Amino acid sequence: MFIHATEDSNKVIQAVKNLFPKQLAEEIKFKKTNLTGHHGNPIILLETRLKEKELIKTLMNKLASGLNLLDKKFLAMNFEQHAKKGSFYLRLDKQSAFKGEVKLSSADPIHLRVGFKTGKVIEMMKTFKELGILP
Repeated sequence: MFIHATEDSNKVIQAVKNLFPKQLAEEIKFKKTNLTGHHGNPIILLETRLKEKELIKTLMNKLASGLNLLDKKFLAMNFEQHAKKGSFYLRLDKQSAFKGEVKLSSADPIHLRVGFKTGKVIEMMKTFKELGILP
């Protein structure tokens, strides 16, 4: 996710942490990379990675319980547009995340990539349905 010079980096980090269950949020370590924007403005790239299957499942369950039915239907209808080479890409609203809510957004979002062992879209959809991310 990108943190622009006009944003409070602590608030953006908190927004990301709010997407995770509380017990997991405190354990998350972020990698920060300083970048320069097109007009010379400072940008921070913030990244974290989860590898443990149970932690990923816990995160997915929290996202599934937070997404409203309209967002879930949107993901289901546009699933193939979000799935590429064994990964599924979600874009979540920063402002909503800061308030503890989970909403899809395409404008300056929190980027979330979920990797799968299989690149088969039908298998990825099946997993997301089982987790409750898709209706």
